[in-house]
Amino acid sequence: MRVVADRVREELAMKRAVQNMNADWLYMACDLKAAGKAKCPEGKFARVSVPHTNIELPYHNFSEREHCFVSWYRKHFVTPKLPAGARVIVDFEAVMIAATVFVNGRQVGAEHQGGYTPFSHDITELVKPGKNVMAVRVDSTERTDIPPYGNVVDYLTFGGIYRDVTLRLVDAVYIGDIFARPGDVLKDRKRLEVTARLVNTSDRAQAVAVSAKLKGGTGAEVTTRVMVAAKSEADVELTMADLAGIELWELDRPNLYGVSVSLDNGDQVRTRVGFRTAEFREDGWFYLNERPMKLRGLDRHQTFAYVGQAGPARMQRKDAEILRHELACNIVRTSHYPQSPHFLDRCDEIGLLVLEEIPGWQHIGDQAWQDISVRDVEAMIVRDRNHPSIVLWGVRINESADNHDLYMHTNRIAHRLDPTRQTGGIRCIWNSELLEDVYTMNDFGYDVKPAAAPRYLNTEFCGHMYPTKTFDQEERVRQHALHHAHVQNQIGGMKSAGGIGWCAFDYNTHDLFGSGDRICYHGVMDIFRQPKCAAYFYASQVEPEKRVVLEPATYWKQGDKSGGGVEPLVIFSNVDEVEVFIGVESRGRFKPARETYPNLPRPPFVITNLGATWGKMWADLRVVGYIGGKQVAERRIACDGVPARLEMVADDKVIVADGADMTRVSLRITDRFGNILPFAMQPVALKISGPGVLVGENPFSMPGGRGAVYVRATRKAGTITVKAETARLKPQTLTIKSRPA
Repeated sequence: MRVVADRVREELAMKRAVQNMNADWLYMACDLKAAGKAKCPEGKFARVSVPHTNIELPYHNFSEREHCFVSWYRKHFVTPKLPAGARVIVDFEAVMIAATVFVNGRQVGAEHQGGYTPFSHDITELVKPGKNVMAVRVDSTERTDIPPYGNVVDYLTFGGIYRDVTLRLVDAVYIGDIFARPGDVLKDRKRLEVTARLVNTSDRAQAVAVSAKLKGGTGAEVTTRVMVAAKSEADVELTMADLAGIELWELDRPNLYGVSVSLDNGDQVRTRVGFRTAEFREDGWFYLNERPMKLRGLDRHQTFAYVGQAGPARMQRKDAEILRHELACNIVRTSHYPQSPHFLDRCDEIGLLVLEEIPGWQHIGDQAWQDISVRDVEAMIVRDRNHPSIVLWGVRINESADNHDLYMHTNRIAHRLDPTRQTGGIRCIWNSELLEDVYTMNDFGYDVKPAAAPRYLNTEFCGHMYPTKTFDQEERVRQHALHHAHVQNQIGGMKSAGGIGWCAFDYNTHDLFGSGDRICYHGVMDIFRQPKCAAYFYASQVEPEKRVVLEPATYWKQGDKSGGGVEPLVIFSNVDEVEVFIGVESRGRFKPARETYPNLPRPPFVITNLGATWGKMWADLRVVGYIGGKQVAERRIACDGVPARLEMVADDKVIVADGADMTRVSLRITDRFGNILPFAMQPVALKISGPGVLVGENPFSMPGGRGAVYVRATRKAGTITVKAETARLKPQTLTIKSRPA
């Protein structure tokens, strides 16, 4: 087998060369003992790129046993001849769930335990100029010595090297980490305090000049000289004061500024910051830049159909966009673990607040297990504390019992590493010990309790209390949406910072949870990120100046509701008034149900007395939306329910030929007005040509008249063509460009 080697350019060697190592790994889905050796027969290895899942699976109806195994990855790479003292470091963003690294046949350090936080190895002593080989043994079994396992867990962790891998070449003295903290944020002249951790790997003390630079506004730069002792680390404080021309980071204007820290040997690290204040206060409100607001959001699992957690950057960023733009959320909780840096980057860019929490689910293990959890707190905060979108650290194992010593420790670590943010502890036991700054509570029902503490945030509701499939009858999908509306309305009238519903997207789970096909149908969207009626409720809370939403929560079929009929007709919208037509006849104009939902910015419309009765002549539904008396939107639903069109849409017209990039291809069977027909579950056959791979089931039987597959790029650029066919409907074709990486 021909092996492609990554080359790090020698002329950049002492200016922190960072090489993307995602492409051209060799993969074996078994515990091949020889795989860790420098020389190993590779004829049976598959060539893959990371992010990579250890096995692709159907979107449902599989067991966790199918991905709980040990696998091996091998990577051939080339390093230049390095100057004396230079270091070579490999960085893994995450590997699920334990990883042991070998370089040129020799093990590097101990096994890394835990699948959600980054880890690094200095491999300087093991590499040589020229060709090298790295091997990674990945244990993806559900090990009880590693969080979240030890008891039952309501989600799957999947397996593989599912986040990015990079290689760093640095000088003997280099920057290990930077933490940039805006100050005097609400003043005209602002301040930025930067802490840079310097690492000296040499055997003598080193004097270095350290510079911090702000890009944006009127700009600023400050320099100092420090002495770093031999074989040690040192923190250097740099302050840029009297900063002018800085705009605040706001939800609708998430202004970001570049910060770089440099050493006089050429090393440099960059990050981004947003100038903002964020605080949960005793009056019950959350304040962003001194303005009170109610938080309205959803919890997110990073589970994708077919590939588990191995969604590339494009898909991670897309999830943030769905939450912010399609679902009109202003906050997301990363349940129940730190999530992709690409997801958090996009939250920064589009103004989506984040509650980020450590890995775990109800269970607390022995001391060694707890030590891993404590390490996860530190790794999460050090990795992510420059993100302005993050406003709260979750430092308690989700829904766990009290453990005074452990949670005193995790809170101390959080406040030491990041004194700028408050802490929360996700609990489901009322009156549990409050050691955190904010009482964060999973109150599962439909009638949430009053605030349990002055600083209070509801972090789960609905969810498993009312699982709903896209192909459930109309009453259930409508009631699912109304449950979310009811709880958000209650929270809106409480002394509470807000509410985060369970959850954004359906996800795969163990046999003790979920439905008969191993999916938890708790999302307001399905696992393909296709909306249920509850998604329309969240979407309708957006300001109409941004986007007009008009979504009737009905299939408009007389026989789907118990007892027949279509009332009440529920419409989720942000318009002032709707007019309802059956056929050509207007049945009246209607206002939102403000008396029922007084604390919602935009209540749903709940309409009765339309005169539409069981067994009578039936006609199409037409709904017209008005703002200020002017028509701004219209929706039609066919009365016959007959499939009229097969639709196929790709999220992206262009992807990158790196072997891992993917885009979603959504499939829908609709009526003649473009409404999804939830009982049109016929199979769709797909054909792909060009430099792309179809990821998903083929033929695909459409759950709820909809679904999705993914198109993954290969390492070749070109045009990818996808064709979809189903009985009695016109075939559809789309093209996707794959550009060179």
